[in-house]
Amino acid sequence: MKRRNFNMTNVLIIGATGSVGSTTRRYFLENTTDQLTLMSRNTRRLGQLDAQRERAIAGSVTDQATLKTALDGQDVVFAALSGNLAGMAKSLITAMDHNDVKRLLFIASMGIYNEIPASVGGGNLDENPVLQGYRDAADAVEASDLNYTVIRPGWFDNGNDTDYDLTKKGEPFGSHDVSRKSVADLVVRLAHDDQLGSRDSLGINRK
Repeated sequence: MKRRNFNMTNVLIIGATGSVGSTTRRYFLENTTDQLTLMSRNTRRLGQLDAQRERAIAGSVTDQATLKTALDGQDVVFAALSGNLAGMAKSLITAMDHNDVKRLLFIASMGIYNEIPASVGGGNLDENPVLQGYRDAADAVEASDLNYTVIRPGWFDNGNDTDYDLTKKGEPFGSHDVSRKSVADLVVRLAHDDQLGSRDSLGINRK
């Protein structure tokens, strides 16, 4: 992504120590002036913080008290979670409503709408029951009153490219892989444009 003059935004990253969360954290630091709140069960895994731009909060997304503290003053929430995704999504939606934070960027997975053509491969919900948790979480997010974007990435890799295509809900998925850096690029774009992907579900794959 070419460096752009984004307005400063307060961003909460939940799941900040995961592979996508940590890549996205670095991308925000390198390409924006945003203030980041990093939420993780184990904040020691975050390593050194940028004292001017980052703060860390330890806790689970199912802990309403911690979550409401983390959400205070935020403009955007980026959630890259694992575990009981539907329960986590519902807890997050409740806390965001309480704190009047509207913009949610939520990582799900390709295949949850059976949108992967046979030529692409990779498995749809009908073939891969592991995707049910992602679908249930996406359904919860879509039923909320938030300004959400559900992000459905292909298989992650560590490529250094940001060459990607986006597909909307109801459109066939493009290809089966994508770099974590591409996902981070999309998240930064979404965080600074509340109309991009608004109340939509975007598939992201390498061109």
